[in-house]
Amino acid sequence: MGHPMFNYDPVLGDAIFEYCRERLAMDPVPLDYGSLKSIPDTALDGLISLEGRDPKEILSFFTDQLAHSVVSIDSPRFLAFIPNAPTKSSLLFDMVVACSGLNGTSWLESAGVVVAENQALEFLADRIGLPKGAGGCFVSGGSIGNLSALTVGRDVGRSRRPDLAPHTLRYAISADAHSSVGSALHILGMEALLIEPDDHRLTIENVRAALAADPHPETVIGIVATCGTTNAGIVDDLEGLGTYCRENDLWFHVDGAYGGAAMFSTSETPLIRGLRHADSFIVDPHKWLYAPLDCAALIYRDPRLARAVHTQQAGYLDILHEGTDESFDWNPSDFAIHLSRRARGLPFWFSLVTEGVRNYETAVQTAIDMAHHTAQRIEDVDYLELVRPVSLSVVLFRRKGWTPEQYNEWSHQLLRDQIAFVTPTKWEGETIARFAFLHPDTTDEMVDEIFASMRD
Repeated sequence: MGHPMFNYDPVLGDAIFEYCRERLAMDPVPLDYGSLKSIPDTALDGLISLEGRDPKEILSFFTDQLAHSVVSIDSPRFLAFIPNAPTKSSLLFDMVVACSGLNGTSWLESAGVVVAENQALEFLADRIGLPKGAGGCFVSGGSIGNLSALTVGRDVGRSRRPDLAPHTLRYAISADAHSSVGSALHILGMEALLIEPDDHRLTIENVRAALAADPHPETVIGIVATCGTTNAGIVDDLEGLGTYCRENDLWFHVDGAYGGAAMFSTSETPLIRGLRHADSFIVDPHKWLYAPLDCAALIYRDPRLARAVHTQQAGYLDILHEGTDESFDWNPSDFAIHLSRRARGLPFWFSLVTEGVRNYETAVQTAIDMAHHTAQRIEDVDYLELVRPVSLSVVLFRRKGWTPEQYNEWSHQLLRDQIAFVTPTKWEGETIARFAFLHPDTTDEMVDEIFASMRD
């Protein structure tokens, strides 16, 4: 017998597996209550102790006291923010990843992980039209993906503009870019050429006008575009911006954390065709590609550029790089701001392989169709009003005459009644309502309940 912490307890195993079986079998998945379900201040008192506690007791505590204070992001009634609806196969394989002690850091340790993750990355790269050889790694989320990609673009920009002081280099970004882009530039010590887009969509005309009016356009080394803004689902002029970057030797990064999944849609192909121009691109399978948190795909047109920037050097790491055949060996740690990492891409890979591409296509298209159908129904309801045309799977609408306080109370009441989780947002200074459709099992009946709750 070894150390007691590492002995398998079959009774606890059975209890955990039974909990997981019950959770996976829930149909539909309940919303639960988030912060509306209070946790007494004394609830956790004494749980951490010198001798430890009975595991089944603590599992029951989690089930009864904590779990209901978390809104289930995978419920088809979760329509706030950007939902997450992992397939059952991806959740099950996430358990395999957790139980297997898999390390996704390097080829030496994890060749079996890397080849599978790379198959998924190569599929995504090919799907958006990037050339053979494109690749990268899976990171924790869009924020780390954006930071890692923009770091590579910065260093490439420095090499292309050696006559300029490094601290003067900038990216051109939209005023509607995700907050993580501004945060990444702050971390990198870079400024942004902040551009006000036309109707919240960054176009090549916006960029040309901004550069023409700027006293130092030569300091702009790249453009950051968005494929599906979080608030409204808007897709920037990817074709125009990408072509301009190719013609002017600029780094073209596309943040497709949410909307990049539209690569599986038949109706949105014209909007996203310009993704093929990207030097770097992110899409989060844990958003609209039905994988568990936390999983973002970071893909480079030329991964060698990223390897040159992100490979970490240390005596104990030399063995990871000695005699590396770049055409075969692949260390995920070399392509982003991370070192040790879980095999977070495997649940997505497993789901994609087992469920098939066609199921992904129909699921993504169902969300888009649901958004457009809902927008048409809003126009038929006299107390509601569409704020702007649908983009991807986001619907912005208002309840005529409501104040911000009324929106907030309505949102809380929806959750209390377990009808839906819908949170208001701000649009051009006004508080409005917002749906983000993602789960293909969200129904018209669920939407009808929400509309009915806004009637009075």
